[in-house]
Amino acid sequence: MSSELSQSTASVPSPGEVRTVDVAIVGGGPAGLMAAQQLAEAGVAAHLFDAMPSIGRKFLLAGKGGLNLTHSESADRFAERYGTRRAAIEALLQGLDATGLRAWAQGLGIETFVGSSGRVFPKDMKAAPLLRAWLQRLRNPAAPGVGVQFHMRHRWTGWGEVAAGANGTVLCFDTPTGPQQVQARAVVLALGGGSWARLGSNGAWVPLLAQRGVAVAPLLPANCGFDVLGGWSPFFADKFAGQPFKSVAIGISTAQGQSFQRKGEFVATATGVEGSLVYAASSLLRDEIIRSGSASFTLDLLPDMPLEKVLAEVRHPRGSRSLSSHLKSRLHLEGIKSAILHERLSKEAMNDPVQLAAAIKALPITLQAARPIDEAISTAGGVLFEVLTPQLMLEQLPGVFCTGEMLDWEAPTGGYLLQACFASGVAAGQGALAYLRQPR
Repeated sequence: MSSELSQSTASVPSPGEVRTVDVAIVGGGPAGLMAAQQLAEAGVAAHLFDAMPSIGRKFLLAGKGGLNLTHSESADRFAERYGTRRAAIEALLQGLDATGLRAWAQGLGIETFVGSSGRVFPKDMKAAPLLRAWLQRLRNPAAPGVGVQFHMRHRWTGWGEVAAGANGTVLCFDTPTGPQQVQARAVVLALGGGSWARLGSNGAWVPLLAQRGVAVAPLLPANCGFDVLGGWSPFFADKFAGQPFKSVAIGISTAQGQSFQRKGEFVATATGVEGSLVYAASSLLRDEIIRSGSASFTLDLLPDMPLEKVLAEVRHPRGSRSLSSHLKSRLHLEGIKSAILHERLSKEAMNDPVQLAAAIKALPITLQAARPIDEAISTAGGVLFEVLTPQLMLEQLPGVFCTGEMLDWEAPTGGYLLQACFASGVAAGQGALAYLRQPR
């Protein structure tokens, strides 16, 4: 895959020459590729520029453990996953919803299925076959002679000056052959968020848009891990980092009246916690840390057992057995679940049945910081929808469209991230097409 697109598929302009194109798409992730597809299938020559040596690197890594394309739940429940940006993303989903995305994949020869959790995957679970089929389609669309031209190792560095009397936008790139400029009648920016910098998504575009007065909410980690306040003890960190808390529940209540309660699993790290259950609550936890300096959740180690039953089992006479053996025998608490109680409770609390039972059902865990943004699965923040038209064009930069994770939205894992990227790519591509067709 990498070797197929390790070189640009178009001629290199002479030094100092400005390449002129109809549409320049910057970024080769799902949003940029979907925008390119809308244009190519309409017969418009699209040039896609990417800083990396090959296309779709983050997409491929995201699908390494099984490509979760979208989710099968109801449209209303699906839209709820986008929180405060529900209305904006819901409008984009009108152009490509979960059913449409599955049909699109099938059109590439990729069959999908719904897993037990409701998540949607390709039947072979892999990202590479889908990307390979997609790139083949982009190079050879239905319109004869019109295919997407890929320019790899082209890193966007800013804006150039438009010649007097010319129309469009000039973009500057660093390339293997030196600086180059591209003048385009329309531009689609699909530059990603700020996580996974080694795959090209590094947020370097933020100051470049700020230069043009574009309002951008600060990029923040989303679907991320956290450091616990004060850290774990050396014993707990050494022995249990990397081990999961299974069949537990966490609960959150904020001063703003927000609440979260869910059963699942997460993982202890050397400095704190991460994993699916933590990711699902990460926006609440992150925002509470920003407001208050810390955030807490309660950990229920036995979510299927009421407090009264837990207390009765803790109080059951244990004879000569140790407390650890007693908890293992009566409540099946062992390993990391037993260790977290010793980690967080005093000796006196461990020996008080009422305090111990209460902790088993609601052990407070306080967090002091989100992990660095480059460790996050995705990012929140980005270009505000308020400065975009419904077609995702920047109001103060006519002909420049933004799409994908660089927009100001966030969502949990489960297919919602990719779905919104694909849908916004459709909107931006169709918006650019409509812009090109406007009389000048």
